[in-house]
Amino acid sequence: MIRSLLNWRTGLAIIAILIVGSSVFYSQYLAKKITREERARVEQWVEAARLLINDSSGVSTRLVTLIITENKTIPIIVTNEKGDIMTVANLDSAKMNNDPAYVKEKLATFRAQNPPVEWVNPLHPEQRDYFYYGHTSLLNEVQYFPLIQLFIVALFIIVTITTIAVRNKSTQNQVWAGMAKETAHQLGTPISSLEGWVEMLRENPLNDPITAELQKDVARLKLVSDRFGKIGSKPKLEPNDIALETSKMVEYMSKRAAGKVHFSFNHPANTPVTASISPPLFDWVIENLLKNALDAMDGQGSITISLRENPKEIFIDVADTGKGISAANIAKVFKPGFTTKKRGWGLGLSLSKRIVEQFHGGKLFIKHSLPGKGTTFRIILPKAGIF
Repeated sequence: MIRSLLNWRTGLAIIAILIVGSSVFYSQYLAKKITREERARVEQWVEAARLLINDSSGVSTRLVTLIITENKTIPIIVTNEKGDIMTVANLDSAKMNNDPAYVKEKLATFRAQNPPVEWVNPLHPEQRDYFYYGHTSLLNEVQYFPLIQLFIVALFIIVTITTIAVRNKSTQNQVWAGMAKETAHQLGTPISSLEGWVEMLRENPLNDPITAELQKDVARLKLVSDRFGKIGSKPKLEPNDIALETSKMVEYMSKRAAGKVHFSFNHPANTPVTASISPPLFDWVIENLLKNALDAMDGQGSITISLRENPKEIFIDVADTGKGISAANIAKVFKPGFTTKKRGWGLGLSLSKRIVEQFHGGKLFIKHSLPGKGTTFRIILPKAGIF
């Protein structure tokens, strides 16, 4: 999938480069052509002005006047040999009236854009006029067109890549959900058989100690199957006491942890802390965080679960004294498939984050972590009635 996405990106990038490169080349060609034509028109305008001044017969007056008045697009500023502004054409009259520096600023711009057309008075060669002219709106549009096209192509590429990524992610989610539901379905038959065998064992009182433990394990398998069956479906959320649910999982995990691991749960005493949750999925999150903490401690240390609240939110911190997480891995721990363990699929934290954030409207993140010191995960849940 990653290779396919990269191929798509490479292909789109090549197409974009070809489109923009061709556009830049052709736009530069057009710009140079328009520049030559504009200078030729300005030279005609200057020559017409010269004829109008020197032709006393009036024969060419009509033609010359037509040439001069025909120029309505090229802005022109005329100066004498001393640099004094003599006349202007096609400038914004409103700005000229309101801003005394407007014409001088335009003159500086025109000087930077094009060399002037020089006219020498044939009767007085020492008198010279310089015709400075600027770009027309057409030339500006041609020059800026490649940038606009580059923006459009870039936007197209971004939208395309985003669409492909979302589609691939959606497909991946559907595959995971399908696998989970199929796993739950496949577990159903052996679980039913195990329940039957447990009932048969109950008939002999001598099997009571074994039967009780088997019953717990069967109940556990049913819970796991139920969790997998809920993946991909919107769970039903109901108000529950978060302190009570969390304490159940702490007690369950503490009995199955090594004797050198100490568990402590700090929470408001005798006060329900209520949030709308799906108990099987919420228990799964707490179990994953506690298992992650146990794996990080190698059989000894302490795990502290702290619960507090404010008027709108509930905060659950799961802190351990384990090996911690390196700065390079902090951004990866919630990605599907990432794991530092020799065994495991790397799905526990990814699923936990999805359960908390997508199904319960909360947040799950690493509050802080120091290599060799430990890690603290934080869950934030909206209170019942807020989400």
